[in-house]
Amino acid sequence: MTTTERLPEIRTTLRDRIENAEHFAVGLAGRFGIPALRITLALTFLWFGALKITNDTPVGEFVANTVNWIPGVEGFWFVPVLGVIEVALGAALLANKGLRVVRPILFAHLAGTFLALITQPDVTFQDGNLFMLTTEGEFVIKNLILLSAIMVIYGRKRIR
Repeated sequence: MTTTERLPEIRTTLRDRIENAEHFAVGLAGRFGIPALRITLALTFLWFGALKITNDTPVGEFVANTVNWIPGVEGFWFVPVLGVIEVALGAALLANKGLRVVRPILFAHLAGTFLALITQPDVTFQDGNLFMLTTEGEFVIKNLILLSAIMVIYGRKRIR
């Protein structure tokens, strides 16, 4: 190349930079999003389950009162047993093993939490107003997000 020849000028606009950054972020999310979702779900179930097993959960009485109406089910043993189940489900998610069985159990477990809205409306809603949740009500409603996460993980697995 002679001194009179010039290299083509490379120009990147702000829009190009934004598109490149977005492309990079989408690639990372596509690669790591599902595993991150599975691992964070696992850690949540392990943590919440362990608190139930050791009777250190702040929602023990709330959970117990949700099922006390079922004949033969007593909250004093149900909460720790539920904790053991949650720890087992969390461990399976973390190990990425047995998910064909684990996912439907997770879904059923989380769907069952909505029973509290029916059995304890005085505890989950403020003054009976269905749009005004209490702390316990919010605790239950957030499970919609966990249910959606399980559907995403399950749906992604089935696609492959």
